[in-house]
Amino acid sequence: MSVELWIIYLLASAALCVTPGPNSLLVLTHGASHGVRKTIYTSLGGALGFILIIAVCMAGLGALLATSTTAFNIVKWIGAAYLIYLGIMTWRSPPLITRGAKVQLAARGSKLFFQGFMSAASNPKGIIFFAAFLPQFVDPKGSQLLQFVILAGTFVTFEFLFELVLASSASTLAPWLAKSSVGRWFNRITGASFVVIGSVLATAEK
Repeated sequence: MSVELWIIYLLASAALCVTPGPNSLLVLTHGASHGVRKTIYTSLGGALGFILIIAVCMAGLGALLATSTTAFNIVKWIGAAYLIYLGIMTWRSPPLITRGAKVQLAARGSKLFFQGFMSAASNPKGIIFFAAFLPQFVDPKGSQLLQFVILAGTFVTFEFLFELVLASSASTLAPWLAKSSVGRWFNRITGASFVVIGSVLATAEK
């Protein structure tokens, strides 16, 4: 891959990363609820999910979802069901409890990691997007492994850094969100947003 082509890919990846989606919303929620350090687990899970998607697409499996209605629907319903479940759990979560400026809401890193991974990996639209997006930057004659490292590494690095910025921004709002009424509405709005995204995903067509 030439430097010029890589720069174009970098700019395209940046535009994709800043587009609002399930992962961005999840990171905002976790950043406010658990702080930046804990949300790193969420971002790492999302990074692994995106790496898996890119690997699947470069292996040619993304084309299967684009042509097979059954395969697409299976992945679609798994992703939609998980996002709706996440929305219900967020809606029912209690407001934040703070002591000073630190959030005291306990969460296991493995749980946050899993939520980040599922949010990224269970979206069939993301797989189809990468299946259509990546071939423009892949040289069939070049090393597939090297190109995978470059393409996946570029996107995931930018996505990870962007999510840290989101988490940091949300974390600064934690003391304000700890107010009972504010925190309750924050959970309801973000929970409802997950349900809406999941519902839209459930009605998506190829």
